[in-house]
Amino acid sequence: MIELSPEEIAAAAGAEIVGRGDGGRPSRAIIDSREAGEGELFFGLTGENADGGAFAPAALEAGAWGVVVGWDSVEDAAGEGDGWVYATDDPLAALQRLATAWRRRLACPVIGITGSTGKTSVKDICRALLPGRVQATRENMNNEIGLPLAILEAPLETEVLALEMAMRGLGQIAELCRIAEPNVGAITNIGPVHLELLGTIEAIAEAKAEILEGVGDEGIAVIPADEDALEPHLDDSLETITFGPGGEVFAESSTSDGRSTRATIATPLGTAEFEFPFGERYNLTNALCAIAIGVALGASPGKMAPLASGITFSRLRGELVELAAGIVLVNDSYNANPISMRAALDHLASIEAEGRHVAVLGEMRELGPDAEEFHRDVAAHAREIGVGPIVGVGELAREYAPDVWAADAEGAVEEVEAILHPGDAVLVKGSRAVGLELVADELIARRGGEATAGDS
Repeated sequence: MIELSPEEIAAAAGAEIVGRGDGGRPSRAIIDSREAGEGELFFGLTGENADGGAFAPAALEAGAWGVVVGWDSVEDAAGEGDGWVYATDDPLAALQRLATAWRRRLACPVIGITGSTGKTSVKDICRALLPGRVQATRENMNNEIGLPLAILEAPLETEVLALEMAMRGLGQIAELCRIAEPNVGAITNIGPVHLELLGTIEAIAEAKAEILEGVGDEGIAVIPADEDALEPHLDDSLETITFGPGGEVFAESSTSDGRSTRATIATPLGTAEFEFPFGERYNLTNALCAIAIGVALGASPGKMAPLASGITFSRLRGELVELAAGIVLVNDSYNANPISMRAALDHLASIEAEGRHVAVLGEMRELGPDAEEFHRDVAAHAREIGVGPIVGVGELAREYAPDVWAADAEGAVEEVEAILHPGDAVLVKGSRAVGLELVADELIARRGGEATAGDS
């Protein structure tokens, strides 16, 4: 529930009330009129191909609490239903302003999490480990539209708000920080993601480092201890907590059986033994980042450790699925880049399997002029650690020199089905646009399976 009166909503959003409803409060904000129902506040955003305001009458007819539209759509909206109608020059800016007002009304610590890889995982771990009522970004609501919607989903009783922040260019993290006003800004890592758009690792670091300014003078930054690319963006006035080897939050020791991890974690607030329901080494690094965020909020590891068993991850991020004939599927099909691909292959190689370690690797997008070399490097790493055979999916995936190649996910289904042997462990991973979840879903449908743990 967005506990703001209709008049407060108008003032916060910078909008004018042109149609009055029956009072009450909206339950949440939406941008898809098909989701409209009782209590919804619909924002008619202007897109490249359509004006969302044109769908405002349908939203009101479906029972929406109210709509926010551009002035061009006011006349049609005001004549439908009994809901509130707000007019503004820019519905997206109105959505963002309302989210900022609600963030301030919550009056709780806000965490902004960005990075080349692992930000969703860190957010998921924060949701479990941080004491109190933690509200976290749902799914991938992490851009200039999704983030304000995520803020407006937070109930008034929220005690910590953890927000994922995505980046595809300079200025975007800064924009998200202006909306969310984070108290803690975390950077998981810096890597060759979106090189096609930004050109260099230094430019990527500059874009991610916008969160360091976004936390303000009284905020705290959580950063990897070994990330040299961030060094030019740090200054003595910024309070930081570092994690990883050589950092302030680190693993004194750890053991993993490929499915779970036991680790002794040291922090400035003490040391505690954690038992994590994941086996991936990269997720231990993600957990260190989340624990460092907890330390920034004053939570001791002793308070966080008992909560580790409650960690669950977003779908398609390293889900472990037991299939028939002893086959283990690692469904990590949500996305891929050189860092996460190597980490996922390392995890695949660590899984105890009676058969082989098979990798279904989709192409990695947005890597710029060195894309082919990145693919060859990933394949070399896979073979070095004993992973094979490799099934490549997509044109760039030819650079893996795969044992089997398919042009797309649909074509890969039969190839993967034919190549699997009893007792194999199989990783399915590629860039989102490749759609390799189709391969994973078909394997589960044909061979049966039950998810046990996972993430990416």
